[in-house]
Amino acid sequence: MPDSILKNIAKHIHLSEEEAALFSTLASVKTLPKKTLLLQAGQECRHLSYVHSGALRSFYIDKDGKESTIMFAVADWWITDMYCYLNRKPAMTHIETIEESMIFQISRSNFDHLLETIPKFERFFRILMQNAYTREQLRVMENLSLTAEERYHSFVQKYPQIVRQVTKKQIASYLGITPEFLSTLKKPEI
Repeated sequence: MPDSILKNIAKHIHLSEEEAALFSTLASVKTLPKKTLLLQAGQECRHLSYVHSGALRSFYIDKDGKESTIMFAVADWWITDMYCYLNRKPAMTHIETIEESMIFQISRSNFDHLLETIPKFERFFRILMQNAYTREQLRVMENLSLTAEERYHSFVQKYPQIVRQVTKKQIASYLGITPEFLSTLKKPEI
């Protein structure tokens, strides 16, 4: 197992060699081609995924067929339909690869086992959840207080690596604007 995921974990908790070895047995590795649906709305959400390489996006499709990107995940990020994963509910979102990606996955049963066996993982996942909640709260505040152009510039400034890996259509979907409107905005220098 590449140690990128262990380095990600080490940002928040220290694992002994035995704990790291146990974690490694609980995570599975997948390499997926571009445009692979990892999760479809309505399916049971069984996995939490860590992105080793590549890029993924989570999106919602409304009753009229309009796609809205909920989040992106690039190397060293985690992704799932968290509400559904934690509550064992059918997924509300789709998750697909934007480019060929290598991911590590933890099933819900292995996640529960991990938390019971190595309690410090509770702290690790609490920190991930806090960071995700904070990021989403700030996104909502920006959507309420900034113009579309300001939101775009803020996105480019915060996430230059994502801008390089996703399409303009996907960025527009994330920002809640049309691709045509996005193309009229002046790009800031990255």
